[in-house]
Amino acid sequence: MSDLKPRYDLAVIGAGPAGLAAATLAAQRGLSTVLLDEQRAPGGQIYRAVTQSPVRNPSVLGSDYWHGADLVGPFRDSGADYAPGTTVWSVARSLDIGLSRDGAARVLPARHIILATGAIERPFPIPGWTLPGVMGAGAAQILLKTSGLVASGNVVLAGTGPLLWLLAWQYLRAGARIDVILDTTPRENWRQAMPHMGAFVRSGYVGKGLKLLLEVRRKVKVIGNVTSLAAEGDGRVQTVVFRQGDGAEQRLPADTLLLHHGVIPNINLANATGCAQNWDEAQRCWVPTVDGWGATSVEGVSIAGDGAGIGGALAAEHRGRLAALDALHRLGVLDRDARDRDAAPHREALDKAQRGREFLDTLYRPAKDFRVPTDETIVCRCEEVTAKQVRDAVKLGVSGPNQTKSFLRCGMGPCQGRLCGPTVVEVIADARGVSPAEVGYYRLRPPVKPITLAELASLPKAEDEIAAVLHH
Repeated sequence: MSDLKPRYDLAVIGAGPAGLAAATLAAQRGLSTVLLDEQRAPGGQIYRAVTQSPVRNPSVLGSDYWHGADLVGPFRDSGADYAPGTTVWSVARSLDIGLSRDGAARVLPARHIILATGAIERPFPIPGWTLPGVMGAGAAQILLKTSGLVASGNVVLAGTGPLLWLLAWQYLRAGARIDVILDTTPRENWRQAMPHMGAFVRSGYVGKGLKLLLEVRRKVKVIGNVTSLAAEGDGRVQTVVFRQGDGAEQRLPADTLLLHHGVIPNINLANATGCAQNWDEAQRCWVPTVDGWGATSVEGVSIAGDGAGIGGALAAEHRGRLAALDALHRLGVLDRDARDRDAAPHREALDKAQRGREFLDTLYRPAKDFRVPTDETIVCRCEEVTAKQVRDAVKLGVSGPNQTKSFLRCGMGPCQGRLCGPTVVEVIADARGVSPAEVGYYRLRPPVKPITLAELASLPKAEDEIAAVLHH
C-alpha cells in the first residue's frame, strides 16, 4: 500500500454513486482525498462493473445503469487517490481507518471521513432459503453485470420492490427465461400508498417504472398476493411452494429461485464506529442518525447515500456532494455562506430525486409474515439459528439482539449480522409485543470484516495503537 499517502484530508469509503460524487468534488476543491473500495472497479452495487461489464448492448441493463460511467470519468480526472480491492475493517473515533489490501493491513489517518457504504438486500428468510439454487435478486444482477451470466432452467422470481422488476426486465432483455414472478406485495399496501400517489406521479419514476412493469407483465406470468413461500429440494432447490391469499397450497418446479424484499442501509461500519442510529418505521430498518449534510454523532464522520437511508442512486449522488461540501466547510476550505450557496443546486436536485419516495416505501413494504418468519425457518445462516430458537430465548428473558449473541451466537458469524440482524430484531420485537425501536440493534465492534492474524501482524504500529483502533 505504498501508493497511499501517510495521511489524507478526506477519506471516502465506498465507490458507489455517493462515494464517487463526494470524492470527485472534494478533490476538485483541493482536499487531499482517497477513495477506498472493496471492489476491484468503481461503481458500487448499482453501477457494478460499469467500466468493465461484458454486457455491451446498452439496452440490456438500461440507460440508468450506464449513467454510472458519467461519474467514473470525472472521478479519475479529479486527482483523488483510489484504492480498489481494499477492505475497511475499522473506523476509530480518532479518525484512524483500519484497512487491508493484498494481504497486508495498515492504519490510515484522515481529518474527515465520509462513509458511502450503500445498501444491502433486506434478508428474506423463508423455509429452504439456504438451499443451493436460492439466491438474492441482487446477487443475480451482479452476475449479469460482471460476467454476463443469467440463470438457466426453471427460473422463479419472488418478492417485492423495484429491484425485483428491474432484474426481471434486464433478464428478459438479455434473452433469459423467467417462468413466473411471485409478487408478495400485500394488497393493503396499495390503499396505504395512495395518499402519496400525487408526488409519485410528479416524479421521474412513474414513466420509466410503468413502461418497465408493462413490458415484464406482457412476457411473464405474474402471480400476485402471495402470502406464504418456501423452497424445497434434495440437495438443491427443486420446488417452490406458495399460497395466494388464503388459497390452497400451490407448487412450481424451480431450478433457481431469486428472492428480493427491498434494500436497507448497510449500517455495520457506521454502527461499529459508534454513530447513533434510529428506527425508520417507513422503511422498516435501522438507519444512522444524520443531519441534512450527512454528519453523524461522531465528530468528523459523515454518511452519504443509501447507507444513511434508502433514496436511490441519483439521490445518493447528490447526498455525496452535500457531504463533501460540508467536509470542505469543517476543514476550513469553505465558509458557511459559500458552502450553502454551492449546495443549493444539489439540494434542489436531491429534492427532485427523492420525490415519490414515500409512495415506493409504502407500496413495497414487506408483509409481516415474511419479516417475522415461521419457527422452522433459519434466520442466522452463519450459526444456523432458527426463528423458534430466538423466540425460545425471549421466553428465557432475552430482550434484545445483543443478548442473543450470548444465548445463540446470532450475529457472530462472518457476516457480522448483515443477514440476520433485521430479522432477529423483528422476531424479538414481535415476541415481546413491542416496536423494534425498543428492541434495539446489534452493538458491533471492529473488525467488521474478517481479518487474518497475519494481516494484523503486518500493521506497522505499536501494540497500544493497534488496540486503540480495534477497541475504540
